[in-house]
Amino acid sequence: MLLRKLLEGLDYKLLNGDDNLDVNNINYDSRKVKNGDMFVAIKGYSTDGHKFINKAYENGAKVIVCEDILDDMPKCTIIKVSDSRKALAIAASNFYENPKDKLKIIGVTGTNGKTTSTFMIKSILETAGYKVGLLGTIANYIGNKKLHADRTTPESLEMHSLFNDMVNDGVDYCVMEVSSHSLYLNRVYGIEFQEGLFTNLTQDHLDFHETFENYYNAKFLLFKNSKNSIINIDDIYGKRIYKEVMSNKITYSLDKSANVAASDIVMHSRGAEFDMNYDNNKIHVDINIPGKYNIMNALGSASVCICEGIDIEVIKKGLTNMSGVPGRCELVTKDYNLGYDVIIDYAHTPDGLENILKTAKEFTSGRLISVFGCGGDRDKTKRPIMGKLGTELSDIAVITSDNPRSEEPIAIINDVASGIEKDNYIVVESRRDAIKEAMKIARKGDVVVIAGKGHEDYQILKDKTIHFDEREIVKEIIQELY
Repeated sequence: MLLRKLLEGLDYKLLNGDDNLDVNNINYDSRKVKNGDMFVAIKGYSTDGHKFINKAYENGAKVIVCEDILDDMPKCTIIKVSDSRKALAIAASNFYENPKDKLKIIGVTGTNGKTTSTFMIKSILETAGYKVGLLGTIANYIGNKKLHADRTTPESLEMHSLFNDMVNDGVDYCVMEVSSHSLYLNRVYGIEFQEGLFTNLTQDHLDFHETFENYYNAKFLLFKNSKNSIINIDDIYGKRIYKEVMSNKITYSLDKSANVAASDIVMHSRGAEFDMNYDNNKIHVDINIPGKYNIMNALGSASVCICEGIDIEVIKKGLTNMSGVPGRCELVTKDYNLGYDVIIDYAHTPDGLENILKTAKEFTSGRLISVFGCGGDRDKTKRPIMGKLGTELSDIAVITSDNPRSEEPIAIINDVASGIEKDNYIVVESRRDAIKEAMKIARKGDVVVIAGKGHEDYQILKDKTIHFDEREIVKEIIQELY
């Protein structure tokens, strides 16, 4: 593509060379650069792409886009911009002929509930007859085709490539999880969302954002770029978003006056049912995932689709059609007659852990046994909070390792234990051994909740990443014990 066309809509300075030349491809990783490519030097969280400008040139880059000018810049076309990440987003969209403008894009943000909400919205839209793409934590989807996802929200270059694939495959809607990182780092820069859905805001990612105000401000960016804002007003930050957002707004709530609300809630071990009230209409809805927070996810997802003009009966059917989400309150022992249940869940924040344990408590006739830890190289302030919550809400807690990364597992466990005020817990450093210990303790009527990893099939250690699928591990332990 002609460089000048690639840079359309971008404020830039041509410091050297010519912008009337053809570019083969765009890369921000110097190792992937090939002859005739454009290299965009972005400032990352752990390293700075400007350090690799000359390496990119050696690999064949004919155009360099950068914020800073080095003393030893290569003799090629140099484009200076004020923000390389915004430049990457604009150029990537142009390179694929702006597929974002050919899709209806729905963004979901919040600390918890993003994944479940995107799956619910996808189910409703598909029930309405649309072809739907999804970008998120578990995987990316183009219709029914499942693709590997490296992060919750892809970097802009990969994102626009996926948008392009969706357009070429006849996709009507893309439903995507929009993380606070992606908003702050301009991965979704330039995208106008049909709807922005706010689920909630609780403590997480303070290792990156440093303050809760920064975290909130990053999330709020979604609603500055959404035609319609769908807001959970049961959340204190939802109330703030409602006051500050300027776009069309729809509110949802479990127990307050809102545009979309729930009443006559009935909870059970395999799901929930409730009446959904909207615009003087009432419709009875069944969902196949337990927990009040999943009713909230259903209300938010329904609100998005109401905004898109989907018939209320179709919304009901779409919610009922969804059997569940991998690693979200997932019962992994339904094929075994153990006398007790084992559930895995992705909960890795204080709010997430509280939600899953309270939900499990509602259908536990015996004791609630929890297995959890905290990830390394992440927000340390939440560790004692999770320790306190986990032990207060469980009859027995097994504190263990999660993804320790560069930290010592026992040091993380000690941080978790520092917040515990009860004596109803044991420490088992090996996560597999911890799961086995919980299952050995379990008796008839008990429920074991393994929290933290959910859909993940790996564990990140100091020097390597190992295969670690808790569904497989539970089955192996059943064979060992029984």
